[in-house]
Amino acid sequence: MDEYTADAFVNRDEPVPVLAFTGTGSPSPDPETKRSRLRESISNSKLKEKIQDGAASRSETGFSLQDRLLTKLLQQVIPTENIEEVLDLPPDKRSSKYLGRPGFSIPLMTNNFRRFNSRIGIVFVFQNRLIRVLTWRNPTHTLSLLAVCTFICLDPYLLAVIPLAVALLFVMVPAYLVRHPAPPPTVHHDAYSLNGPPLAPASTIKPAPEMSKDFFRNMRDLQNSMDDFSTAHDGVLKIITPPTNFSNEALSSTIFLFLFVSTCTLFVASHLLPWRFFSLLLCWASIALGHPSVQQTVLNNRESHIRPHEKKVQSWLDAWIARDIVLDEPPESREVETFELQRRKGGRQGEWESWMFSPNPYDPLSPRRIARQRPKGTRFFEDVSALKGWEWGDKKWVLDLGSREWVEERMVQGVEVEVEGERWVTDLLETDDSSAQKAKKAGPGVEEGSSSEQIPFGQWRRRRWIRMVRRKGVSSSKTNGE
Repeated sequence: MDEYTADAFVNRDEPVPVLAFTGTGSPSPDPETKRSRLRESISNSKLKEKIQDGAASRSETGFSLQDRLLTKLLQQVIPTENIEEVLDLPPDKRSSKYLGRPGFSIPLMTNNFRRFNSRIGIVFVFQNRLIRVLTWRNPTHTLSLLAVCTFICLDPYLLAVIPLAVALLFVMVPAYLVRHPAPPPTVHHDAYSLNGPPLAPASTIKPAPEMSKDFFRNMRDLQNSMDDFSTAHDGVLKIITPPTNFSNEALSSTIFLFLFVSTCTLFVASHLLPWRFFSLLLCWASIALGHPSVQQTVLNNRESHIRPHEKKVQSWLDAWIARDIVLDEPPESREVETFELQRRKGGRQGEWESWMFSPNPYDPLSPRRIARQRPKGTRFFEDVSALKGWEWGDKKWVLDLGSREWVEERMVQGVEVEVEGERWVTDLLETDDSSAQKAKKAGPGVEEGSSSEQIPFGQWRRRRWIRMVRRKGVSSSKTNGE
């Protein structure tokens, strides 16, 4: 195993540090969660396409015979299925170059990871040097950075100089010194001519060879960086999510109010604020907090000086929220309906029997009636339940006495409406479900009456029941638990 590669960017100093927050750690993945994610990632519809796309690329890059056999086997096992047809997705209008890229493939993923790990060293070198500067390992370097930040804060137009200066000092000058190296310390300067052709070949950046120590150093830093990102992600969400996801509506409403007022104020008066002074103060404070002595002083004085003020501010904020933030709006209420359907038993002179309670009136021209399908609903009144997320606002159902109104709203034809008594809306004999086309020829066909002795009725009748529902609230404890 090679000790190092001369022409590769690799972090050969101490490893990239791992972030850690108090009370949190790197949680072990849940086995059930991992299984569910794996099942989703290897669905039949996607994996088949991805394996087929990866097969062509693997044949070109020269994978082993074992990888090719595994790919062919998976192609035969997984059935072909078009995900766009199953989910009824619109056609993809992205560029053909993007759509033509290979899908997921384990061998291709492995090869890309090896290539990526061989070339990611420059990122870790920059990260490690930035940490060394911000933690005052070399005070002269940190003071130089502080001076540059001061000039930029006082004159923001100098930001345009930074890319050019970086290219000049960190790309061009080192490349020239490689071609024209300085004289060795054992050689007298007068005997070493600075003129003439280059003394060394041009520098090239090469990836770290596999199975070298530099390759494993990159893997070590990549592993630590992934842990850093996961820890930072969880820590930020732990701080930001509770006050902003409206689990505590009073606190979230207060934050929303402050943000709205601040946005409107800055929109009008932002040009009056000394932004250069604010940025200079923030820059100096951020870099100063990286000094170990300053960090220790802040930690030592936090309990005695900062903590009491935090409690005062928290108590003032809680009192202001309790006094000025009012969240006592009544829940949303709506009226729901159900139709009691009855069917004649034993022909035209038979008795009516209770059939079911349906959300639709099952009138002569309803789609299910024309298609000769049974109505949908429940057999008993007690089985009619509120929709998900709603609860009953009344104790019992109430019969709708305005039967003519809901008949006219739905433009129901071929029925007789009772305006007194039990408010049944009964099918006329001419609009029996044996011939739905006759109901269309009958015109409006809505007759009123309180007696049904002289009118030949059909097989179905219905009446409307109404009840109030209100939206069900979700408790904060249940929200946090989810």
